[in-house]
Amino acid sequence: MPRARAFFFALVSLAALLGTLAAGAVGRPPYDEAAFAAAQAAGKSVLVHVSAPWCPTCKAQHTILDLLLSKPQFKDVVTFVVDFDTGGETLKKFNARSQSTLIAFKGDKETARSAGDTKTESIEKLIASSL
Repeated sequence: MPRARAFFFALVSLAALLGTLAAGAVGRPPYDEAAFAAAQAAGKSVLVHVSAPWCPTCKAQHTILDLLLSKPQFKDVVTFVVDFDTGGETLKKFNARSQSTLIAFKGDKETARSAGDTKTESIEKLIASSL
């Protein structure tokens, strides 16, 4: 009986982990067209992360973004995660050809873009371009 209970809790934990990975990272919602348009119309700083749960580069970027977006100067940056595997038309809209793409906007103007970058300094510069 204890073995079955341990197995059950392991399955529940794995499901929670996979759900977090599929949604990107905690605090970064999946892309929503209406929310993105509203943020742009309000002139907000916006960061779009094209990501895939199986991508090691994306995982490294999530760790860096968690660190950077917790800094006071980036507290108002609105972020969205676009799932590379299911993004379809959204990927075309952003002209994103690969996972691990980061795109920064100030309002409706794109300010910076990178793909495959895992350097904290350059990602910080990319986010700062949207301020």
